[in-house]
Amino acid sequence: MTGTMIALPLLIGLIALALAFDFLNGLHDAANSIATVVSTRLLSPVQAVLFAAFFNFAAYFTFGLKVAETVGKGIIDKDVVTPQVIFGALVGAMVWNVVTWWKGIPSSSSHALVGGLVGAGVTHAGTHAIVWKGLGQTTTAIVASPVLGLAVAMALMLATSWLFMRSTAGAAEGIFRKLHLLSSAAYSLGHGANDAQKTMGIISVLLYSQGMLGGKFHVPGWVVISCYVAMGIGTLSGGWKIIETMGTRITKLSHQQGFCASAAGSIMLFCASSLGIPVSTTHTITGCVVGVGAARRASAVRWGVAHRVVVAWLITIPASAAVGALFYWIASLF
Repeated sequence: MTGTMIALPLLIGLIALALAFDFLNGLHDAANSIATVVSTRLLSPVQAVLFAAFFNFAAYFTFGLKVAETVGKGIIDKDVVTPQVIFGALVGAMVWNVVTWWKGIPSSSSHALVGGLVGAGVTHAGTHAIVWKGLGQTTTAIVASPVLGLAVAMALMLATSWLFMRSTAGAAEGIFRKLHLLSSAAYSLGHGANDAQKTMGIISVLLYSQGMLGGKFHVPGWVVISCYVAMGIGTLSGGWKIIETMGTRITKLSHQQGFCASAAGSIMLFCASSLGIPVSTTHTITGCVVGVGAARRASAVRWGVAHRVVVAWLITIPASAAVGALFYWIASLF
């Protein structure tokens, strides 16, 4: 690939690669939205992935496209993006996703994509290519989303414990089962609204770089539908290793805790999506799961597992940026 304009087959190939990333995102992040319902045996694993895939796709009819616009033009200047940059960004993110999926580490597909985009973009055009406001919001969310999720989840645990303190255990359990299913649906909806839109932004900025959007950046309707379908299929394929880490190894969950974790995560994702901030669904739900465990007692959380997850968060952007830069360089040779 040389120059700015590429042949149609190569363009189609890059779009297919982006949709493959979206599929991998659904596969990798399926655990985020269904870990609590699987670990509490509210749904079977197969029921849970079908449930999550449905609500991932339902986000198409519910949310705008602010997150897609942020990724497409708010991380790297859209006017310096080339097909080689997109190739490097996608491969950098996908390589990191595969490694962490294989190891069962719930790292962030979102930040892997951001890292790959930054690494490839800076290698191509230097640090002036970075849109610091958008990148700053995204990196701030690395810390803010799990911390806020933890705090909201703990608050919900305290509030629901107080509200149901006079109820019998059986009555409370029946109510929390229903609430847990509802909150899990909301979280899957938020996951589809935030995560699928990142790939929409990547494909749209690629089309923009090829002069196929009439000189004005926007997200075509066919791109929106394609990304939601790809993510839904990926979610249907499951992510069982990460489900085990998220749903059982960090802390054991009750239906009350599952409801509070999913509800807190939904609140975070809905707020972030409305503001156009591409947060990590993995970081968010991990913070929420830790929060509900710690609300019971600090010893209920397996802090060693949580520590390993945090380390993966911290190295995701640098690692995927390095791989993105490498594959940009490789692509620029052709």
